[in-house]
Amino acid sequence: MLLTQFRATRPPHEVAQQRSLDWLAIAHAEAEAVTKQLDDAERIAFAARIARVLKRCACDPDKIRTRAMAIPDLATRSFAENLIYDLPQFPHGRSWSERSALFANIVDAYFVSEYSGISEPPADLIHVTCTGYVSPSGAQKLVAQKRWGQATRVTHAYQMGCYAAMPAIRIAAGFAATGSNRIDIVHTELCSLHLDPTDHRVEQLVVQSLFADGLIRYSVTPDGAGPGLRPLAMLECVVPDSAGAMSWVVSNWGMQMTLARDVPDRIAGALRGFVTELLRRAGLDLGAIKASVFAVHPGGPKIIDRVAEVLELAPAQVSASRDVLYDHGNMSSATLPHIWMRMLEDPRLPRGTLIPSLAFGPGLTVCGALLEKR
Repeated sequence: MLLTQFRATRPPHEVAQQRSLDWLAIAHAEAEAVTKQLDDAERIAFAARIARVLKRCACDPDKIRTRAMAIPDLATRSFAENLIYDLPQFPHGRSWSERSALFANIVDAYFVSEYSGISEPPADLIHVTCTGYVSPSGAQKLVAQKRWGQATRVTHAYQMGCYAAMPAIRIAAGFAATGSNRIDIVHTELCSLHLDPTDHRVEQLVVQSLFADGLIRYSVTPDGAGPGLRPLAMLECVVPDSAGAMSWVVSNWGMQMTLARDVPDRIAGALRGFVTELLRRAGLDLGAIKASVFAVHPGGPKIIDRVAEVLELAPAQVSASRDVLYDHGNMSSATLPHIWMRMLEDPRLPRGTLIPSLAFGPGLTVCGALLEKR
């Protein structure tokens, strides 16, 4: 089978990374001023304190140039006009139910727009997200509106976090093996809906400086002449004694992520054996790494750094991962498909190029796929 026909939609509100970091400092100070009744001088001093922390721990503009958001809130300092972060009234941001309703509206509109010119229904439609949960989903509403209910099955691959593209491909492979001639996979990740400006912990500031929104669709079709990416092997494992290293849970004010500082090291400790087994399943050994180009989910710059260090990769072998992080930020599960799309469109990568793909998420889960460019 082939992964093919990638199509990404850039969310409408583009924010330069330095501007987003400035916004975060001001937003956290505004929330603190409302909850603690700070005067203007105290609020300004608190914003300066948060800015210093962000300068020390956040992802710098030399690593992320811009992040795109589906909502305008992070591009404006007029909090009273914001859809979610009307902080003078709601210092945490608006409630989970209001964020969920906004998620539904944005995702519904995206599905309608994305399939507006498509009359031929897919046999299967897999909706991937960890940033919203609404039933019926945007995928189901689309199928009902298009009257595809007799032709298209809808499957939801939810709440797996940044590695979810891998299970989605496994699901698609199962459908392809039983006769589906086209399986569409659609990622709708709206990370911008899930900030809480009253939570000033360093780990939260790191998370808030990394994540962005991502929308992308691609298809899985029976193996053919290409162009596309052909899966040769897949592998997934949960790192022992790592359940507390990363989490993604519902709070009163959106989803909340926890992220331990040692996540890059935990991943690094499991990585060499993991990649050895992934290659073995395709009849290859570690020697294949030298001629490969890697698609590494950029959970942050340090993740890419540690992967490159452990596997002894040259800078060019992880350049696409760094470039997508720089251009987009971390778009959760939508990030790896953006890297695949970039590699598929890159004329410098010839047919036959091996693309080991790695992604990580709560569990702590390590997922891999070995792809071949066709």
